[in-house]
Amino acid sequence: MQTERELVKRCLWLLVAVLIGALAVAGCAKKTKVDTSKLEQSFQSADPKNKEYCDEAVTAAKKGDYAGTLAALYKLAGRAKLTSDQQLAIKDTIAQVQKVMTDAASKTSSDAQKSANDLKKSLPLKK
Repeated sequence: MQTERELVKRCLWLLVAVLIGALAVAGCAKKTKVDTSKLEQSFQSADPKNKEYCDEAVTAAKKGDYAGTLAALYKLAGRAKLTSDQQLAIKDTIAQVQKVMTDAASKTSSDAQKSANDLKKSLPLKK
């Protein structure tokens, strides 16, 4: 028969496995797309350096690399001589990326909380 310590140890390993699985599922789940069409359109005839940063942001967004997308967008936003359309497109795209990241974090957090609650229910109660 298992000692209480061994049982707790197994349950903790089970919890770790469930959390890793939840994170993997959340990471591999259908990614919400960030609409970069307005951004791309506003930088079609931009100077080469601005176009380069725009292309970097779009490529990162399409790969689901939202941290890379934000980094490129912030570099782009710091550039001088942006039109009002370009500034608006950057702000809108940043807002979309932040929403996608927040939604993904919330889903992962709720999945982890559910897994922890399920594990608590499966543990034997001490009397």
